[in-house]
Amino acid sequence: MDSEESYIVALKEKACELVDTAMKNVQDCLRTLHTSPTDTVEVVSEQKNPVKNITWMKCEEFSVDLGKKQIEEYVFTWEFHESWLYCTDFLKEEEMEFSKLFHYRMKWSIPTRREPIPRATACVYFTIKISKIKPPTLPVEVFFVFESNRLVHRPGQTRFREKWLKDIIESKIVMMDSITF
Repeated sequence: MDSEESYIVALKEKACELVDTAMKNVQDCLRTLHTSPTDTVEVVSEQKNPVKNITWMKCEEFSVDLGKKQIEEYVFTWEFHESWLYCTDFLKEEEMEFSKLFHYRMKWSIPTRREPIPRATACVYFTIKISKIKPPTLPVEVFFVFESNRLVHRPGQTRFREKWLKDIIESKIVMMDSITF
């Protein structure tokens, strides 16, 4: 074995040692988290009122229309007053190096008898990601953001708050009222 090969073997051994140490540290941290008394309380409360989600389609089953249908099916799991109306539009397809992104916009409003055309709307932007490198039998990845916010939400990890939509609409109305023509 020449010096280059022995150097590579030594590097591989050191890398394995570092990975093993890191894994042991992660396991110790997880053990500590699972045994803390406050963590137990949070898990129990989440089990009583879990964040709702749907079973998302596989990448190979994806179509633009099915994506729209699944987004609406997911939004149906949200808790909001019946006066809210929404419509979903497909915006565009974006080609990336390792995936395709499909962008949708869901416009929300509360029309009333006095104002059937609402003064302002709130939008939620959904992105469905189809991987080009992962097996096509895996489910699509879904992300969504609320208009004027940067926080990216994932289905099943965020509990929807109707207040988010109300805040967007109220801020638009305040802004429009402050502008004089």
